[in-house]
Amino acid sequence: MAERIDCVVIGAGVVGLAVARELALSGRETLVLEAQSAIGTQTSSRNSGVIHAGIHYPADSLKARLCVAGKRRLYEFCDSHGVQYRRCGKLIVATDAQQLPALQAIDAAARANDVDDLRWLSGAQARQLEPAISCCAALYSPSTGILDTHGLMVALQGDLERAGGWVALRAAVRRGRCERGGIVLEVDSSDGLTTLEAALAINCAGLQAQELVRALEGFPRSHIPAAYYAKGNYFVLRGTAPFTHLIYPLPEPGGLGIHLTLDLAGQGRFGPDVEWVSSFDYAVNPARADRFYGAIRRYWPQLPDGALHPGYSGIRPKITPPGAPPGDFLIQGPRDHGVPNLINLYGIESPGFTAALAIAAQVAALCATLR
Repeated sequence: MAERIDCVVIGAGVVGLAVARELALSGRETLVLEAQSAIGTQTSSRNSGVIHAGIHYPADSLKARLCVAGKRRLYEFCDSHGVQYRRCGKLIVATDAQQLPALQAIDAAARANDVDDLRWLSGAQARQLEPAISCCAALYSPSTGILDTHGLMVALQGDLERAGGWVALRAAVRRGRCERGGIVLEVDSSDGLTTLEAALAINCAGLQAQELVRALEGFPRSHIPAAYYAKGNYFVLRGTAPFTHLIYPLPEPGGLGIHLTLDLAGQGRFGPDVEWVSSFDYAVNPARADRFYGAIRRYWPQLPDGALHPGYSGIRPKITPPGAPPGDFLIQGPRDHGVPNLINLYGIESPGFTAALAIAAQVAALCATLR
């Protein structure tokens, strides 16, 4: 006989933990199932660790609205929970006059998204902030920051557990079926196969979101979006970075360009690039450094030879193919796919970390309508 539970969240990345926390705080019995041996081991731990301002996304998109709202919630959460962060700011740079119209378009798009703190800087003004930079103009975003990504996830899990929820690790959903009374899940754990019946299931499986829902008998396949994967490689700077702000070039197809980010200790790293893949391999090919040197030297010409070494990589779950306009977040509920008691989250890539708390609030509001 299946064990009955109110809410099951599948996936213990930052979004899954934020959703589960929000549900538990609202008084719902909430269990998180995570296939790996620890929380946040995939996309959530393999990114830039940046708190985004909400600049680069189409007006009225979920990415724009939830990033701007999520940024405010995230800074407040870090303050109240002792999560380390630094509001270091970033510069988006135009390295020649031909890029100025694109930089102006970014400025206009940011204002349409209610990002109202950007400052336009001349090349000379940018060099006052960052003497090593080479650019003819820049946008300065003072509300961009960096944070302790693992510390945030631990704090979310702590809130979840204090509210009565819990996380089950090494608990992989193998298959299931959609029934009128709930979602039945077969879970493979250290205790063997267990059957759970969830009154409500939320699919926050990230890279495996489409694979998971395909394993649910009774879910209409026509409502499963195609999955595409963009690998982003990072190279770490040897020695001390001569920057105190994050430095971003203009965006490129599939990403925001090879930019400089800093960790809380001041270590510089560059990335991500965009490498479209069909399988998950996190090794960083040292030969990709050649492209990194060329891209970085457009805004930091003094980058020394041999200063970069392979760091790490992450894979972004996308729902639009290479060459297509960037896709939005997709939060898919029963009104969209026709299956009661199931919510699917697809394409939760950047700025998903920044937006996590706002995504959680939106999902919780949708859950409240399904009671």
